[in-house]
Amino acid sequence: MSVREDIAEARRRDPAARSSFEVWLTYSGLHAIWWYRFAHRLWGAGLRLPARVVSQVARSLTGVEIHPGAVIGRRFFIDHGMGVVIGETAIVGDDVMLYHGVTLGGTSSFPTKRHPTVGDRVVVGAGATLLGPIVIGHDSVVGAGAVVLEDAPQHSLLVGVPAKPRPQRKDYTAEFWQI
Repeated sequence: MSVREDIAEARRRDPAARSSFEVWLTYSGLHAIWWYRFAHRLWGAGLRLPARVVSQVARSLTGVEIHPGAVIGRRFFIDHGMGVVIGETAIVGDDVMLYHGVTLGGTSSFPTKRHPTVGDRVVVGAGATLLGPIVIGHDSVVGAGAVVLEDAPQHSLLVGVPAKPRPQRKDYTAEFWQI
């Protein structure tokens, strides 16, 4: 996972991105991911307290909270990241895009898998909440403000409160979302 790959992904996904330098300098969602990667390495090395300190510094600087125990794939992009929360046992696939205010939260206080697993090429709209050890299949779209409490198969469109998986319309495919 490289900074260059992250910047290229941000430029591909965000039509407002004017240059790689601008993205590198000003995209707080990318800064949060870079801080997370450092904290995740510390976490994996058994340095749990330093990892948590790094993650909290990142939160204060970026407005994005990613637990260092979470597992996040390549080309992950957070657009307008303020308020994003990703819990300790969350797993996020490759080529996933989250908008602001997204929560990948837990529903249990027991030390077990308690956060969502998000497949590859998933787009999660602003303010969406995914709770518990649910699985969102590859190539799915979660609409803005949706509250997802149950598993969804691949190619699902999830909208509403609570969100119910339904097949995507042709114009909501991953190609539409430039994934």
